[in-house]
Parts: sequence; C-alpha cells; structure tokens
Amino acid sequence: MDERISLEYVRELLERIRRLEKQVAELQGQLGDRDRRIAELEGQLEEARRAGKRQAAPFSKGEPKKDPQRPGRKPGKGYGRQAVRPIPAQVDESFRTPCPRRCPCGGRVRPRGELRLYEVDIPPVKRRVREFVNGYGECLRCARRVTARHPLQTSNARGLVGRVHIGPVAIGLAAHLKVVGGMSYEKIQVVMEQVLGFKLARSSLCRAMTRLAQKAEPTYRGLIEQIRASPVVYPDETGWKLAGRKAWLWAFTNLKLTVYSVLRGRGYAEATSVLGKRYCGILAPDGWAPYQRFERATLQTCNAHLLRRCREILETATRGAVRFPRAVKKILQHGLALRDRREARQISPHGLKVAHGRLKARLERLLAGRPTNAINRRFANHLRRHQNEIFVYLQRPEIEATNWPAEQALRPAVVNRKTCAGNRSERGARTLSVLMSVLRTARQQGHRVLDVVAAILRDPVPRPHLSPCR
Repeated sequence: MDERISLEYVRELLERIRRLEKQVAELQGQLGDRDRRIAELEGQLEEARRAGKRQAAPFSKGEPKKDPQRPGRKPGKGYGRQAVRPIPAQVDESFRTPCPRRCPCGGRVRPRGELRLYEVDIPPVKRRVREFVNGYGECLRCARRVTARHPLQTSNARGLVGRVHIGPVAIGLAAHLKVVGGMSYEKIQVVMEQVLGFKLARSSLCRAMTRLAQKAEPTYRGLIEQIRASPVVYPDETGWKLAGRKAWLWAFTNLKLTVYSVLRGRGYAEATSVLGKRYCGILAPDGWAPYQRFERATLQTCNAHLLRRCREILETATRGAVRFPRAVKKILQHGLALRDRREARQISPHGLKVAHGRLKARLERLLAGRPTNAINRRFANHLRRHQNEIFVYLQRPEIEATNWPAEQALRPAVVNRKTCAGNRSERGARTLSVLMSVLRTARQQGHRVLDVVAAILRDPVPRPHLSPCR
C-alpha cells in the first residue's frame, strides 16, 4: 500500500514537472517574442529621432523653455542712437505738412517747430534694354562665319536677328531668389513681373539657371580644388531626392568657401569625389563612420552631437543608467569651458596642456568600465572609436569644437528642399550644386553676388572666378 502511494505520488510529481516545463517553455517563447518586439520598437524610435533631426522643421523641438529670452532687440551699445541710419545725402522728393490747428481733444495748437523724417524706398523700376549690333563676316581661308562680341554681352550671337536675352543682373537676382531664398520658379516669375516689370516664363528662368551653371562650371571645379587644399573642412550631408529616388546633398565648407554636391550615396566614395582620397587637413564631421577612412586627415568629432546624444539618453534613462551619460556630459562641458578660458586668455598654454591631459584621463577612466545598459554600452563603444578625436580643438585653436559651419551651410539647402524636395534630373542636381556653391562662396568672401554672376556670364571664355587671389 505504501509502495502504491509512493508510486502514485512520484507519477503525480512527474506529471507536475512536465506541466511546469511546458509552461516554462511557453513563457520563454513569450519573453523571446516580447524581446524581439521591444528591439523592433526601439529601432523604430531611434529611426524616428534621426528623421526628426534630418527634417530641420521650422518649429522648436520638445517642450518650450520655462524661462525663455525676452522678445525684442537685445540690450547693448549696438542699438539705439549709435545704430540709427545716417541721414541720406540726397533727397529726391520733399513733402511739407503744416502744423495742425486743433488737438484731438479740441484745444488750439501753438506751432513750435518742425520734425524732419526721411523715408528710403525702392523707386519704380524701369527696364534697361541694351542693343548689341555686332558685325560679322566670312573667313577667306575656312569659310567660317565670324561674329564680333561686345564686352558687356552675356550671350553668344547665333545668327538670329532680334533675339532677346535676359540680362546678367536679372539672372543673378533670380538665382539668388531660387538658390538662397528657396523660391519656386513661379514665385520668382511673379516677383520679376510685378516688381521689376519683367514678363518671363518659368521655362525661361529654368534655362537661364542652366546656362549660368554651365558658364560657372570652371569656377565650381576651382572651388573643389581649393577645398581639397584647405587646411580645415567641415563636412555634413542631408537627405535629398534625385529623380524620385533617395540621394544626399553633401556640403564641404570652412570660413572662406563652400562646395555642395548632390550624390546618390552617403559613403566614402561620395566623400572622396569632392575631397579626394589624399586629403591631409583637419576634418570636423559629426561622427559619421565613412570619414574614418581618410587616413591622412586629422579628425575632430562634433561635441554638440555628443552632448545631444547625452540629453536623448537622459530623457529615457532610469536609476543607475543615468550615471554614464551624466559623466560624459560633464566631461564634454568641461572641455568647452577650457576652450572659452583659452579664448579669453584666462589660462596659460602650460595650464591648458595640463588640464587637457587630465580631461583625457578622466574620459579614459570612464570608458574603461563596461556599462550594463544596452544604450549606454552602444554609446560607450562610439566614444571609444572616437576617443582621440574629441578634444583636438584644445590643441588646435584654428578649428571649432562642433561642425556648426556645416550645419549653417546646409540651411539654404534645407529651404530649397522644403520647396522642391530635390531634383528631377542629374542636370538639375548639377545646376543646383554649382549655383549654391558659387553664390554662398561669393557671400563668404564679401563679393557682391550680382557682380560675380555678371562677370561669369560676360566672360567670353569660361574660366575660374572666386579664386583666393580675388
């Protein structure tokens, strides 16, 4: 009897063990499905965050600040009477209004003097039409037709009598409105017609932009050669559309020139198509991996992107997971504070070297640990790969701690992207790249954009403009 009871008890226990094993297997399967789902959702969240950065929306991100800056002009000596516009030397029209006899309250007014006010405005624009009468003849040797060309002429005579072309100033204004202002051809057409009295078709403006880009092609190639020889370059890229497919708009800039290029990819091959494989200057990117393949270049990773990543991690981190991003943020901010002290001459060169060494040692000790949180572990791996590129700006005063010049260079491109979303053809992409590069570089070098465009169009033989000696 005891043996039967014990055997039944054993069978019952075995059955219970089988049920529990089956239940454990089911729970493990559910946990595996949930882990995969969580990983999928985390990937979607990360992609949504990156997409939010790329779109550069015209509204603020996140919650408004609790104590924002007051609107209006800022205090300082740059405002007030010192910033008043000077009195014009020439007055074209004068209007005199006598003192009113009655006050709005009904009382009589005693005249005491006069107030002089000046209003500066755009006068009615009158079209300026130039007629070029060019002599032509026939070569006695090769029987080729030879036509004269005036130095102010921007287009070549093609044997058509009475042909009307758009002048260089109008083309320069249209290019500025299109490339810098981000206006569509239809809006430019309205401005040219209602403000300047030009009646143009949108197709005429498009062809004029293409012709200007073709004449500016040597200048664009010269800018590429200059950027390859530049000691410091700030690169960046943003999403683009080319013939309805995904592409990228690259920007390579410094304080003196900027080169744009619309390319199909976002890798090392596209970067070398502008910079070249042998670039040996200083690159200050945002941490994108293909720039690591420039073996001869010195890299300075963008500290602003690292600080932004710290803030994003802190938004969702809990408990002990907040320690690592807080420590990284503190080290990065300490480095920026050292830069500010150096620029204010509040620290000696020897003191800066000592502080720089201590800062690198702090970062090295922090990265020697192994964070248990997956997000922190991935961030730590990124910092280890770029560990020697974070504080280069403390050793080289000529470079920035962030790649803000590249971010600023991409703003006009973002404005264009909101208007047209990209280009429909390779020729349109090339036209946009050339015009954006020439116009922004002209502005950086202090040239008048309309003068540069006129010089390019009037040059009988296309040649580089905007050279360093100009």
